[in-house]
Amino acid sequence: MTLSISALQALRSVAETGSFAAAARQLGLTAPGVSQHVHSLEKTYEIQLFTRSNGQLLATPLCERVCESADRMLLEQQTLERMLRHHGSLKNGALSVGLGNAMPGMALVATFNKNYPDVPLRVTTGSFQKIMRAVLDHSVDVGILPNIPKDSRFHRKVLLANRVVAIARPESPMVGKKTTNAHELMTERLIFRAEGSSTQSVVNRYFRDHGLSPSAYLTLDTRDGVYEAVANGMGVGFVWQTSTGRGDDVAQITLTGGSTTSEEVVFAPAERSMQTLHAFFSLVDHCPPHRKVPGNA
Repeated sequence: MTLSISALQALRSVAETGSFAAAARQLGLTAPGVSQHVHSLEKTYEIQLFTRSNGQLLATPLCERVCESADRMLLEQQTLERMLRHHGSLKNGALSVGLGNAMPGMALVATFNKNYPDVPLRVTTGSFQKIMRAVLDHSVDVGILPNIPKDSRFHRKVLLANRVVAIARPESPMVGKKTTNAHELMTERLIFRAEGSSTQSVVNRYFRDHGLSPSAYLTLDTRDGVYEAVANGMGVGFVWQTSTGRGDDVAQITLTGGSTTSEEVVFAPAERSMQTLHAFFSLVDHCPPHRKVPGNA
């Protein structure tokens, strides 16, 4: 016999009321059903849980200890049930968000927080592949990444159109022109992201469309690493246009002669149904960064 929650509830109720009939009324069960639970426990474990005195069932010392443990187990069960019932609710739930790019995703997170300040938020950042895995294995509830295709696995909504730009130190000659192209970039020391980066995928496509295959002077794992390398004069890097408001030690340069645009997409597993998720998606159209980036020259 498996030690079931219903058997423990029956045991506690009999110990509390002193009879199978009273316990049955308390639990909304039949007296034979309650009796069966208790007798099965006694038979399975070869123990005595009750003695009779003046028509009353009295709990044995062992039964009292079992009931104390059962109380703790049932309290934990209630806690777990509340956790499961309220996960994802706007009243008692929480929301976890995976961002491949702090901006513009963080603006949407901030909008959600402003509208639902009592919902705890957990934000995870990382590469495209890391956030995609986290969404698929439910490590996070919702992700925001570029180039998420229409896929039956996901509920998705476009947050905005974004594009990749080059970044260089403010004194770079190309900053004055405000634009550059693939052939001009071939004369620069190029700082790339590691494979698996959505930014690097766009950069690779941009050069490939011009029949070029540049070599990286430096390859870095993180966006912050690219910014620091550029700020320290190590070369020209590439980022999403909305990736930061930083502009004191690096400057953005538009890439011309090819497509560097993509859609920043809010997405979650299609089968997930949570009040917090519905609320998050409903705010996409009202989020400050919901705008279109002009096409490349």
